Amino acid sequence: MLAFDFGTRQIGVASGQKLLKTANPLTILKAKDGIPNWSQLQKLIDDWMPNQVLVGLPLNMNGSESQFCLRARKFGRRLHGKYGVEVAMVDERLSTFTAKDQYQTKNQRYKYKKILVDDIAAVLILETWLADQSIGVKP
Repeated sequence: MLAFDFGTRQIGVASGQKLLKTANPLTILKAKDGIPNWSQLQKLIDDWMPNQVLVGLPLNMNGSESQFCLRARKFGRRLHGKYGVEVAMVDERLSTFTAKDQYQTKNQRYKYKKILVDDIAAVLILETWLADQSIGVKP
């Protein structure tokens, strides 16, 4: 299975194993205004052959939907339309913040603005869903 941390400039990707409940960072795809290189994404889908993919849903802290949720949902619908995979949206509040915090803890020479942690954020999205699979919602 694959998980995506959607962004307008890059999209983090993690791979996971539902049976073993494991998740690993896979890659960070470049995006232009939220649009990835679809051929790169096609290669990931072909290589991993997921039955289901997860897309992070950037809810506000109070649980309401942010304006950015519309874009993440659109990305999820495009994944479903282009590749025929089932898509579940997963609450990703603070996933990027947590990923940067985890990276900083492990690496003393951390440059906050220069490090990309979108793939680690995708791991957190996947781990959240693996812990409670009832939380995924349709795009």
